[in-house]
Amino acid sequence: MSCCRFLALTVLALAFTAGEAGLCEERTFGLVPLPDNTTHIDPGIAVHGPGNPFFPSRAGTDGRVLTADYFELPELCGGCHVDIYKQWKGSMHSNSWTDPIYRAALNLMSKASKGKTDNFCMGCHTPIGVVTREASPGGKGMSEVANRGVQCDFCHNVSRTSGIGNGSYVLTPKLHGRSLKFGPFKDAVSPYHDTAYSKIHTQSEFCGDCHDVTHPFNRLPVERTYGEWHDSTYAGQGVQCQDCHMKAVPGRATPTSAERERIYTHYFVGGNALVTKLLGSDMHADRAESMLKSAATVQIIAPSVLSPGGTSLVRVRVTNVGAGHKLPTGFPEGREMWLDFKVVDARNVQIYRLGAIQDGRTEKGTKSFKVVLGDRHGNVVDVNILEADRILYDTRIEPRGYGEVTYMFEVPKGAVGPLRLVADLNYWSFSQALLDDLLGKDAPRAHFTQMATVEASVRLTGRRAATYPTGPHSSALGLVVRTSTSGSRGVRSRDARN
Repeated sequence: MSCCRFLALTVLALAFTAGEAGLCEERTFGLVPLPDNTTHIDPGIAVHGPGNPFFPSRAGTDGRVLTADYFELPELCGGCHVDIYKQWKGSMHSNSWTDPIYRAALNLMSKASKGKTDNFCMGCHTPIGVVTREASPGGKGMSEVANRGVQCDFCHNVSRTSGIGNGSYVLTPKLHGRSLKFGPFKDAVSPYHDTAYSKIHTQSEFCGDCHDVTHPFNRLPVERTYGEWHDSTYAGQGVQCQDCHMKAVPGRATPTSAERERIYTHYFVGGNALVTKLLGSDMHADRAESMLKSAATVQIIAPSVLSPGGTSLVRVRVTNVGAGHKLPTGFPEGREMWLDFKVVDARNVQIYRLGAIQDGRTEKGTKSFKVVLGDRHGNVVDVNILEADRILYDTRIEPRGYGEVTYMFEVPKGAVGPLRLVADLNYWSFSQALLDDLLGKDAPRAHFTQMATVEASVRLTGRRAATYPTGPHSSALGLVVRTSTSGSRGVRSRDARN
């Protein structure tokens, strides 16, 4: 048994033996007052100089020199915070440094920049490794704690931030000479460490430390997950990132803690079902799938009657009903949501399709929702964001907004009605082409999730049609309107195949 595990179990045993009241009477650790730490919300970049010792990351330590000895392994925290540790383990935060796709992209950018962007990329994937100056793209010689990604002793040792984005956290372990943890409760006490209430731990600005990314040299807004939330109605209503991605439930922080109405869960659910499954956590992959399937609805708006031999127009509307940021958000080179639209006649003959996967990508002309970056010549930047200096286009959907696309197709004269219109809304974190570019022969098979699906039936004029009901959705204006339901049954996920 490791010494840290033994210490954690000893602390837990003491807590059970003495009881919470007894510990409070005799404890040597207590609450430490902390000034308001929510005042710095400027988005920006690090300026090369003594004020940014980990340039181009904005990370800071208030001038202190830190080593791995200042930090404790997650397993030590898990000795008391049993459920929270189990929720974190296997999450994307726990895998932020071991994610093989990220590491391949990091190595590519490191070589392209001759190491100039290493801290910029690593500051939010191994923050302890960066502030202890252990981290390197190859990961050689790093301490065990630096290898654990975004972990307990990172988040709960952030005492303030210096702004928004590019790793603008200020990390201060053992701030007053001994273990002090910052968190969301004003009355939390522990038999093992001091505690301080931190307002920013309850707000989206804490997440904004890393979930806004600005090009460190030309200020191009590369990722704006926090900014998208900040400009949304969710922010106006006081709904924070933590309310969705760390959904609170009744419970206890430790087995001996007081029962609370709201304990933040630590699954850190997002949209990446590939990496979590790849690294062994089916639970986190399933949670990602569920979140994706609750994010959007799809609606087909079509004429109630179409004519064989003529050109037909059908609209499809995608509504962002569940994401407090644009849909999709994050890593622009990979994240893509798209429609796979099909028209099939009564004999199951496919008349039209747009949105299939071909050669590891969505086929040309696919109606996709994504942001595309470009270089100074206007060429698409697929992998190395250092080459990007502009946004070529952004078709993503605003929170509580919708995107609408139009399909135009010919109905052949031999078609037998009614026609079945099918719109599948799909998402992947990485295309197969991108995975192949980054990892070559070691690339995993791309995975996509069918977020929603909807069908509509449309009659044909001028010939005898097969009969099955169109339902109550035919409008008085001569339109068929069908809408999927958020989180509807029948939506599925799968490996991507051409």
